[in-house]
Amino acid sequence: MKQNLAHVALLVRDYDEAIKYFTKKLQFSLLEDTDMGAGKRWVLVAPAGATESCLLLAKAASPEQEKFIGNQAGGRVFLFLKTVNFWQDYSEMKARGVSFLEEPRRETYGDVVVFEDLYGNKWDLLG
Repeated sequence: MKQNLAHVALLVRDYDEAIKYFTKKLQFSLLEDTDMGAGKRWVLVAPAGATESCLLLAKAASPEQEKFIGNQAGGRVFLFLKTVNFWQDYSEMKARGVSFLEEPRRETYGDVVVFEDLYGNKWDLLG
């Protein structure tokens, strides 16, 4: 049996601001933006060249869900963005205003730096 993760839901405050951040700051591709009615949309974004997994941008639908925007992993790194050209991507992301929380460092598994998205979720950029 072959399986893979198709989508990971990421709570957002507003669809359009989230789309703008992911497509402009992180250079993700907007794969789908379908109106589902009643203020809901099916919005999928993915890193350029991604073939099997993507983020489902899910607008918080209740005050309870709103509490978790930007803190879906309790303050830990939540998502890991792997790249084949770490230093180029790091430099370009920094130039586009991505908020990095530290300086890049070398680990046994490669180069890594923590950044946060527009809501404060922590990500690792891995090379």
